[in-house]
Amino acid sequence: MALLGQAALAMWWDMATEQRAEFEHWHSHEHFPERMAIPGFRRGTRWASASGGEEIFQMYELDAYEVLQSAAYLERLNAPSPWSTRMMPHHRNMVRSQCRVLASAGGAVARHALTIRFSPRGGSEARLAGALSERLGALAAQPGCVGAHLLRHETPPIAPTREQQIRGGDRVADWVLVIVGYDLDVLRSIQTTDLSETALQAHGADGGTLGALYTLCHSAASAEAV
Repeated sequence: MALLGQAALAMWWDMATEQRAEFEHWHSHEHFPERMAIPGFRRGTRWASASGGEEIFQMYELDAYEVLQSAAYLERLNAPSPWSTRMMPHHRNMVRSQCRVLASAGGAVARHALTIRFSPRGGSEARLAGALSERLGALAAQPGCVGAHLLRHETPPIAPTREQQIRGGDRVADWVLVIVGYDLDVLRSIQTTDLSETALQAHGADGGTLGALYTLCHSAASAEAV
């Protein structure tokens, strides 16, 4: 079992404590059902900072990369509901990466998630992708873990959407590792050993990796994925 499809939309943002209750209500009961109704969206999962901070991590699994520029998806992005319009400005420090799945092993939903954002050194893309892809199966199979996935951002040829304009623009993460599991301590260990900045640099990553740990809040699948 792996990610449901060949593409993923990975996002990180901060949500202030005083907005968290309304955000979770909106995101779970309006936003997820809206997105899961779009053709090509297979599953969406939301995690919150494992340390209790404001950061949110969200990942949508998609049939194909082309879903990210489909007419149905762009229609939603450019015509947000009144509730969405009210909530969008509260998505602070948004990082939004439209990704192709380079490699995927194991499951995609578990109690905890480790995300690592990084970039390859110039000329090392193929070596880095190969080395990490070979490691995913072993990472997913070890006690405490259930899945490991490698994503690469690619900007689709579309104009800035209304939702982006409301938020004030988004940043992107270049490459992304998502490791999911049921033991937070195991993920914490992976972050400092197998997937530390030093280990990633040895395979061809640039400096400045950014890792964070999250705890599951909610996951929803489309009717086609159930």
